[in-house]
Amino acid sequence: MTAYILPHLPWLRAYEAAARYGSFSAAAQELHVSPAAVSLQIRSLEQHLGFALFERLPRGVRLTEMGSAYLPSVRKAFDTLSMSTAGLFGNSGERTLTVRCTAAFAVLWLAPRLQAFTAAHPGIDLRLFTAIWADGLGAGEADVEIRFGDGHWAGFEVERLHTEPSIAVCSPVWLPRASAAAPLLALARRHPIHILGCEDLWTRWFQSAGSAGGEPVARGIQVDTSLTALALAASGAGFAIVLRSFAQAELQSGRLVTPFDGALVIDDTHYLLLPEGRKRPRPEVLMFCAWLRAQAGSAVTHSVDNR
Repeated sequence: MTAYILPHLPWLRAYEAAARYGSFSAAAQELHVSPAAVSLQIRSLEQHLGFALFERLPRGVRLTEMGSAYLPSVRKAFDTLSMSTAGLFGNSGERTLTVRCTAAFAVLWLAPRLQAFTAAHPGIDLRLFTAIWADGLGAGEADVEIRFGDGHWAGFEVERLHTEPSIAVCSPVWLPRASAAAPLLALARRHPIHILGCEDLWTRWFQSAGSAGGEPVARGIQVDTSLTALALAASGAGFAIVLRSFAQAELQSGRLVTPFDGALVIDDTHYLLLPEGRKRPRPEVLMFCAWLRAQAGSAVTHSVDNR
């Protein structure tokens, strides 16, 4: 059986820490060794690999092209080892995980799935905070945030969770009201429910459906969250456009139907955000992020299979 051909672990730890801080001295403080020891360990790693990993600058260091290319694999290996160790043997450090997201995502997407995470990790105390708007989430530190938008937020490492289309929904009470003189599309024009920040969705919907002409889209009802839009649509107040996954439970219950074929692809989507910083995330954070990615991937596959 062939043995693994790997660099020594202290060399890799010194390299990863120095890459995070851009400094051998700062890496030495984290690892509780001298800067000279970090420099020696990294030089030993470079000699082992046959490539320079850092450019030595007058102040600090900078990764070379090969150094940048190697870093994701090393970090992934450390993250996997950290998660496995904490998952199997526990973690003597902090076990509280703070997650912050919009109210709609928490209620309509995360809550139905979260029991699976808490059951798999009973030793992690979870705190979930919500707000309607991403900008209203506050400046306090959260371990993980999930935001909906274009992916541009300063001060965070940002990762797209998945891309999801939006669909039109309404109460089934609208179906018998349609007629030749007032088809469903016309009824939707007269009774739309607009979500603030996404007011152009109905205009774009009619354009994508090839029916941009005719009477303009009415102002209808304006709300500030998909939660309210779905509740109003289910009550028969009008037609709403929401993310497909947000409407899943109401569609399955029959309180909502999809009156039109097709879906609207939008640029904004949900992103996973981790605060930028020098320290690597704790094992609990890594576990939750890995679980969230798996859930998002499963949701996309399920959505495609059931279109």
